[in-house]
Amino acid sequence: MSLDGHIALITGAGQGIGRACTVTFASKGADLVLLDKNPETLGEVAHEAAGMGRKVMSDVLDLTELERLREVAEKARKMGLIDILVNNAGFDRPGTTAKIDKKAFEEVLGIHVTVPLTLIQIFLPGMRAAGWGRIVNVGSIYGITGGKGEVAYSTAKAGIIGLTKSVAKECGQDGVTVNAVLPGLTRTPTIETFMNERYKEAIIASTPLGRMAEPEEVANVIAFLASDEASFITGIALPVCGGWAV
Repeated sequence: MSLDGHIALITGAGQGIGRACTVTFASKGADLVLLDKNPETLGEVAHEAAGMGRKVMSDVLDLTELERLREVAEKARKMGLIDILVNNAGFDRPGTTAKIDKKAFEEVLGIHVTVPLTLIQIFLPGMRAAGWGRIVNVGSIYGITGGKGEVAYSTAKAGIIGLTKSVAKECGQDGVTVNAVLPGLTRTPTIETFMNERYKEAIIASTPLGRMAEPEEVANVIAFLASDEASFITGIALPVCGGWAV
């Protein structure tokens, strides 16, 4: 699963699954463009990846500021061809159908669907021209199952699956694969800090493997899909959920 000679752009790179992807990709030889909103955590992981001998560009920004995102993307091109794109960044605005407001709903769709689409539009042409590219979108098992009190998040994650499959059909003949991973409950700082313990326990009780995932376990799947070993896999939405959706 060597990624030598490739440059990967990872959003939400500062913590959780994004941070695990950064370290995993660096260990496999990829140079990196790292984007995140948190300057402290982004600086830490960028320093770690650079210490592993990788070329690293990092930028602090709100990804939903699309003009600024396009500017950063153009700057990233100076490193070379961005031929791996990991759309990982996201956030949640919990709420039931009756209670979610339009602004919160659109904010969640913006980060989970509009931002990935924008980055795909920017970098896919270069991948197609080169005859090789990998796009991995980080969804959620809620994109298949739905989630009570998570109408915005579940809708957005279902949208990522549709985006993944549509783009995969467009660019497969050009040597570009597009896949999604659908994590279940994962030990990220957000889950550890904000999720009520009884909700965690209920999910774990419904998970055949009887535990939550570590971020590195999800990152390893993403790295596989970004590698030549996954050259005949495209358009899939792969649950990485310990059997929670079974």
